[in-house]
Amino acid sequence: MKLLEIINKAKTQHILNKQEIISLLESNDADQELFNAADEVRKKYLGDDVHLRGLIEFTNICKRNCFYCGLRRDNKKIIRYRLTEEQILDFATKAKSFGYKTIVLQGGEDNYYTSDKIVRIIKGIKDLGLALTLSIGEKTFDEYKAFRAAGADRYLLRIETTDKELYEKLDPGMSHESRLNCLKILKELGFEVGTGVMVGLPNQTIESYADDILFFKEIDADMLGIGPFIPNEDTPLANAKGKELTMALKVMSITRLLLPDINIPATTAMESLNKNGRLMALQSGANVVMPNVTEGEYRKQYALYPGKICTGDTPAHCRGCITGKITSIGRKVSTNYGFRGNKPTNIHEHK
Repeated sequence: MKLLEIINKAKTQHILNKQEIISLLESNDADQELFNAADEVRKKYLGDDVHLRGLIEFTNICKRNCFYCGLRRDNKKIIRYRLTEEQILDFATKAKSFGYKTIVLQGGEDNYYTSDKIVRIIKGIKDLGLALTLSIGEKTFDEYKAFRAAGADRYLLRIETTDKELYEKLDPGMSHESRLNCLKILKELGFEVGTGVMVGLPNQTIESYADDILFFKEIDADMLGIGPFIPNEDTPLANAKGKELTMALKVMSITRLLLPDINIPATTAMESLNKNGRLMALQSGANVVMPNVTEGEYRKQYALYPGKICTGDTPAHCRGCITGKITSIGRKVSTNYGFRGNKPTNIHEHK
């Protein structure tokens, strides 16, 4: 089957087999056609709205020791911090004033924030009339249940790779099965479930990217973050190659073709590799941007990888900057909460 035929099949039927996905990933002959097709599908299903999610990075302390991450437990080079509940709510309140409808509360796996603390923070953010995405790692069924009961709407738990062997090698002490189980529980509890992968990890193969994409389709994820792996000099993967922007865009575009109505962020890592990275992503299937609304020095200290963009900017500047970029490509900033397929929400507007 020719590449253009495969792209057309994906565009019209939203289904491909593993070999067809591999063909698209292996060849660069039809990349632009692939990106254009993803852009068309995004427009058909979701229109020209881009959803902004305000990211609060509330702790960079993590008990995990993942080889690729700058927040890993054994990294002694970064200054660690935790935000207080008051700081988190203050940042969320300011984000609301800038027009954000969703907060993404993201942090390392930090046991200081007990289930009760997280529940209090969730309730505080929900009282502002905002949608809330949590990205705080693996928890128990009861913890996830409590977060959902408190009003959390979405949960982001990236699988990073569906290659079990590679996952367990890069995430010492973690189990791939446990990760999959967490995703299953989150779905059962009624969260909008987000996951995603890094592209360009050592020993990742085109076959494994194809498996990743088929996995997204199989679990019917509601949102997917796909970004290039950028090596961090303070981690065991300091000398890895990484930085595969084109491949990341291709994985993202095929994902859009197979899951036409989901939310896909244009990831920050893409812009760290190319100054137009996020715009390229928005024109290749993405429909979400997650600007940072954390303030002050904390932005620099949440050092997942080097060269992270916008760490010196203020949230107000970021809001203006990204809005300008979005309008420059004929798109507009959404004024709704951006649930998948505009599903009903558990948000009460507070006047």
